[in-house]
Amino acid sequence: MASSSAPLPGRQRNALIPGVIAATALVAGIPLIASEFAITICFIVAILALIVAWFAAQARQWWWTVVMVAIAVLWNPVYPFAFSGVFWLVAHIVAAAVFVVAGVLISTPRDGAPTARR
Repeated sequence: MASSSAPLPGRQRNALIPGVIAATALVAGIPLIASEFAITICFIVAILALIVAWFAAQARQWWWTVVMVAIAVLWNPVYPFAFSGVFWLVAHIVAAAVFVVAGVLISTPRDGAPTARR
């Protein structure tokens, strides 16, 4: 019996690498929350959230698009919110998990590959 987590034949996960990079930046950025380098983490996370949102829109998985745009707004470096403390620490961890889950679940058919039967 095949594993349910195995990718379907002829499908690709474009959002996986940006999701993992964003999750890494969020977790690595936890010690930098109160420093001057926090804006750098905001830039990285916001840009990668918009990239994952674009891949979600291409895959017609609109719910992930909404979630990623919300993350991009919360971590936006242009008009940053003054979040701090435990809330912001938990938000970093939750957003990192959301990025990884989105990267795994967002998939599109490969170009020229036959679509898998369900």
